[in-house]
Amino acid sequence: MTHAIRFHQTGGPEVLKWESVEVGEPGPGQVRLQHRSVGLNYIDVYHRSGLYPVPLPAILGLEAAGVVEAIGPDVTEVRVGDRVAYASGPMGAYTEARLMPANRLVIIPGVISDGQAAAMMLQGLTAQYLLRRTYPVKQGDTILIHAAAGGVGLILCQWAKHLGATVIGTVSTEEKAVLARANGCDHTILYTSEDFQARVMEITNGQKVQVVYDSVGRDTFDKSLDCLAPLGMLALFGQASGSVPPFDLSALSVKGSLFITRPTIATYTAKRSDLLASAAELFEVVEQGIVKISINQRYPLRDAVRAHHDLEARKTTGSTIFTV
Repeated sequence: MTHAIRFHQTGGPEVLKWESVEVGEPGPGQVRLQHRSVGLNYIDVYHRSGLYPVPLPAILGLEAAGVVEAIGPDVTEVRVGDRVAYASGPMGAYTEARLMPANRLVIIPGVISDGQAAAMMLQGLTAQYLLRRTYPVKQGDTILIHAAAGGVGLILCQWAKHLGATVIGTVSTEEKAVLARANGCDHTILYTSEDFQARVMEITNGQKVQVVYDSVGRDTFDKSLDCLAPLGMLALFGQASGSVPPFDLSALSVKGSLFITRPTIATYTAKRSDLLASAAELFEVVEQGIVKISINQRYPLRDAVRAHHDLEARKTTGSTIFTV
């Protein structure tokens, strides 16, 4: 019998239950996967809490790596025995095995482990589209990354540094500041004791930054805009502190003809060609050692409640995976 982490009502981590589930045989365009590693991401908290509503009962998770056990009719993308990974819907990664659309899977290169793949797909593909497509970072840019010691943050710091940017990152503790600096962050700001907008002005000599990558949301939104140079972009790709309240767009003109975008990985990888191109670029920078994937926490899948408590308490750094 297959086991999964399922929830029947929204709420805190305690709503997550370890339960038996039926998997079944793959239908047209589907494969059955045996998971080996599953990724933990903050969007899982949004789904569990009800911030992003989903039909209930539901199995959490958008990211995992495993082996193809069986394929349904019309599947041409993968074969039985392939090691594959994914970072997209349909939700349901917190399980030992599942059915998954074949066109959302990518084959894992031999030099990348299952744990690395599960830890890097969603966060790494997010970093890829943010740095390479949402705002293409170039040599000489100065950028601000919130939550620089988190999973996406550490990848952003390393990759942006490789692209030639000066990287400023906000963190909550000195320990996280050390970690961020070790991963390419030129300047760290302890937002718990420092005004990050004032520090950005000091660091840049009043020139501000070209882009802010913000996964925090409500608590950082206003000051993030004030960190931007004219024609700068705020890429708001998460809302760990809550949703941004209604905003008067005319303020963007006053602050320097600024841009705001609310991108999602689902949009940037909706086409399979984009998914494969993005994954190839991500795998390349990892294989070359440009980006190192820091798996700093591992939990058995059945311990998802504890993992969610630790994630929301900001006890985690880098990437977190569940072992299956």
